Amino acid sequence: MRAMVLEEIGAPLRTRELPRPTPAPEQVLIKVHACGVCRTDLHIVDGELPPPQLPLIMGHQIVGHIEDVGDGVDSLLSGQRVGVPWLGWTCGECRYCRRGQENLCDRARFTGYSVDGGFAEFCVADARYCLPIPEDFADLEAAPLLCGGLIGYRAYRMTASAERLGLYGFGSAAHMLIQVARHQNRKVYAFTRPGDETTQQFALDLGAQWAGPSDCVPPEELDAAIIFAPVGSLVPQALRCLCKGATVVCAGIHMSDIPSFPYRILWGERSIRSVANLTVEDGTQFLYLAAEIPVRTEVTTFSLEETNQALDALRSGDFNGSAVVRP
Repeated sequence: MRAMVLEEIGAPLRTRELPRPTPAPEQVLIKVHACGVCRTDLHIVDGELPPPQLPLIMGHQIVGHIEDVGDGVDSLLSGQRVGVPWLGWTCGECRYCRRGQENLCDRARFTGYSVDGGFAEFCVADARYCLPIPEDFADLEAAPLLCGGLIGYRAYRMTASAERLGLYGFGSAAHMLIQVARHQNRKVYAFTRPGDETTQQFALDLGAQWAGPSDCVPPEELDAAIIFAPVGSLVPQALRCLCKGATVVCAGIHMSDIPSFPYRILWGERSIRSVANLTVEDGTQFLYLAAEIPVRTEVTTFSLEETNQALDALRSGDFNGSAVVRP
């Protein structure tokens, strides 16, 4: 099979011909039809996360059909279409797994990071973490739901019943999440890079109440804010925009250091939370809700050999919505 392989941190991915993988017990073999490109992929390439074992096939928003099933798999069938998210394996035995918090498993493995992912023609995946994809979504539309959508939804749930919601960093996750929020009659305030009027208009077209640069204060106090951009200085900025009792949710796996800030902007029972990975329940709930709304993803498509261009375009913000690699 063809695959795009990370062989050195900081270097471009390389096109390689590799043996097609064979599913181990409890695994399935998937023919990849689409794989979303995520900011986490940039963090891996740039060495901002603990270095993975190399060489590595990245990509963790995988949509494809099952080609073969390993021993012990009875929940999935050959020919079935599934999605594979970031969380790729958990032990099932630790205290977190036992109480339904498998997203916090200390031994967890992650698709496209600690196990090979979907920037390839085929991949294998743990059957427990393969999610059925609603028929309403085409392969390319479905891929971004599996990380930006799922992580965004987990962050969204942490905002409880917030009526006025701020979204800092209006990329793949935010352009899906605003559709969920508007479906539930919440007001969304979109914050973008200063000067990025194109993205601000994109947010307004999707129903944002207001859109502006991230260093501005919105016209109303916020009940909650979700920070998707990996910029620590946005945390105190968001706190200054919150009403009392409100929450800032940090939704990324990596963020630059949060600068010191005066206690008075945290006082009033404001809080700061982080999101770690996702659960199978998150995936099941979100994909059902996304089909019901329905959530529509704006996608820019790249071939497998163009994966490096997709990463570069994501880094520079050259498109709205999501980038998807199509083998």
